[in-house]
Amino acid sequence: MPLPNIFTKEISDSIVKRIESLTPATQPKWGKMSVAQMLAHCNVTYEMIYDNIHPAPNAVMKFILKAFVKSKVTGETPYAHNSKTAPHFIIKDIKDFNAEKQRLINYITKTQQLGENYFDGKRSHSFGKLTKTEWNNMLYKHLDHHLTQFGV
Repeated sequence: MPLPNIFTKEISDSIVKRIESLTPATQPKWGKMSVAQMLAHCNVTYEMIYDNIHPAPNAVMKFILKAFVKSKVTGETPYAHNSKTAPHFIIKDIKDFNAEKQRLINYITKTQQLGENYFDGKRSHSFGKLTKTEWNNMLYKHLDHHLTQFGV
């Protein structure tokens, strides 16, 4: 069954509403991240799309990611709780809740405004060119997983 389309205003607004219901005191149902760390973790995906602050994987790592990870990330199957996290996505330091929350909302809004056609065939940092459906699945599924982790 297809995942909700993050590129539509209705779905992106519903995700933003869930984010806005978080507070600095919101606790996870599973995992070790604080709510601010989770927001920073979710921002990494968008940093890889819009900001040039994470090194791209080398050719061997990109091959491994495309062969063994891409289908799990871009498919419709939900992530399992406590799934293994890629090194760039591990947030260990203390983060500012309000700053991370606003950054994530801004990224989601920008993505929705650019729309699915902007993303169709766009090159991913780790997986090469993705279809608009693969982009949608990756973005929506990751956000939904972590918002569910924090009970919203």
